[in-house]
Amino acid sequence: MKKQFDIADDCSFAPAEEIGSLQNRLLAEHIRYCRAASPFYREKFASFPDREYDFDLLQELPTTSKQDLAEHNDSFFAVPPTEIADICFTSGTTGKPCRIIYTASDLDRLAYNDACGYRAAGMCPGDKVLLTCTIDRCFIAGLAYYQGVIKFGAAAIRNGLNTLDSHAEVIGLLRPQNIVGVPSFLAKLGQYLTDHGIDKSCIKRLVCIGEPARTRKLELTPLGRKLEGFWPGAVHSTYASSEIVTSFTECSARCGGHPPADLAVVEILDEAGNRVPDGEPGEVTVTPLQVTGMPLVRFRTGDISFIIPGACPCGRGTLRLGPILGRKAQMLKVRGTTLFPGAFFNVLDGLPGVQEYYMEVRGSALSDEITVCVACSGGASPESLGVAEALYSRTRIHVPVVAVDAESARKRVFGTSRKPVRFFDLRDKSL
Repeated sequence: MKKQFDIADDCSFAPAEEIGSLQNRLLAEHIRYCRAASPFYREKFASFPDREYDFDLLQELPTTSKQDLAEHNDSFFAVPPTEIADICFTSGTTGKPCRIIYTASDLDRLAYNDACGYRAAGMCPGDKVLLTCTIDRCFIAGLAYYQGVIKFGAAAIRNGLNTLDSHAEVIGLLRPQNIVGVPSFLAKLGQYLTDHGIDKSCIKRLVCIGEPARTRKLELTPLGRKLEGFWPGAVHSTYASSEIVTSFTECSARCGGHPPADLAVVEILDEAGNRVPDGEPGEVTVTPLQVTGMPLVRFRTGDISFIIPGACPCGRGTLRLGPILGRKAQMLKVRGTTLFPGAFFNVLDGLPGVQEYYMEVRGSALSDEITVCVACSGGASPESLGVAEALYSRTRIHVPVVAVDAESARKRVFGTSRKPVRFFDLRDKSL
C-alpha cells in the first residue's frame, strides 16, 4: 500500500485507458489487503475466489452498507491501535454515527485528495484559502480541507464557524482568492458583504460543500445562482463523505465532479445492485483505493447521482459524477408521486423573503405527509410570499406550509449536525 502521496503524482490527465489500468492494479491490491487485514472482509469474502479482481470482476463481490458499518464497526478496523492516528464520526445525518479511523498514511492520502480537488477547481499555489467550516468536533472534512491547502502549497485562513462580521473582516484584511464553505452560508456572506459595501472582488473561487449547487441538468440551483450573483463564475460543487474519504470536485469546466485518478473506483447501482449505464441515476457506490485504517469495498453511500457520459472539456481522463439528486433514505412518496426534498428546497432557496426553512415528514410506508416550515424576513408571511403556490407549481403537490420564527428555525437546522439539516424524518419505520 502506498505510504506517501505527492500532488505531482496526480495522473488525472492521463488517457482513460491508462487510468483504468492503474485503477485495476490498485483495486487488486486493495482487495488483497482487505482479505488479509480487515476482519469484516476476511469473513465476508471467505466464500469468494481469491483472485485478481478488476473493475469487471468487482461486481461479483457483495456491497457494503451503512448498516454493516453500524453493526460491525470494529470489524472494519484493519490496523492495530498503535497505527491509528485519528478517530472521527460520520455526521449521522441519516442514521447512527459510526467511528471512522485513519492512519498517518490515510491522513496524507486525504490531504492529497483535497489538494487534487483544489487544483481541479483552478486554485494556484500561493493562493489564500478562507475556510469557513469547523476543524474540530471530530469533523474529518474540516481537517481534510486544511491539510489539502497545505499540501497544495496555498495558505489556509482557518476562520471556521464564525460570524459574518468576522469573515468580512478577514476578507477585507487578507484578500483571499478562495473560500471553502456551505452554499447557504456563503450566500448569507455574499449578501452581508454587499449590504455593507465591502469589496469582495478578490474572491475568484467558491468550493461548495455539504449542499448541492447544481441540478440534474448541471444548471445552477437557485442557491447557486445567488452565489454567482455575488461572485460570477466562482461556484465549484463538490461531493464527499467521511466513509469514502475521497471527494469529487468540479474542474474549470464546471460540468461534473472528478475524483483523483488513483483514489477511487466508482459504480452507480440500481435497487437490485446492478450497474446502470452512464447518464442514468442510481446509488453512488465507491471502493476507496489505498486506504489502510478502515478500507471499504463497494460502499453504498445512500446518495443518488449519475456518471456523466463522455470526456470532460478540461482534458482529464477521470469520470465525472453528476450532482447529488437526493438520498435514498429521504425519498418521498406522496399520493403516487415520487420525489426528493431537493425539489422543495430549490424552490425555497429561490424565493426572496424566505429567511430559513426545514421540512418534517410523517406518515406510513404507503404515503408521506409533508409539512414545510418557513421563517420569513421583513415581517412577511408564507402566505404573502406565495410559498405554497410556488411549491405546488414546481412539484404539483399541495403541502401545508407553517410559519416559524427565524431563531427557532436556525436552531432546528443547525443544531443537530455539523451540516445544515433541513429534512426531519418522523415517519413510522415499524410499518
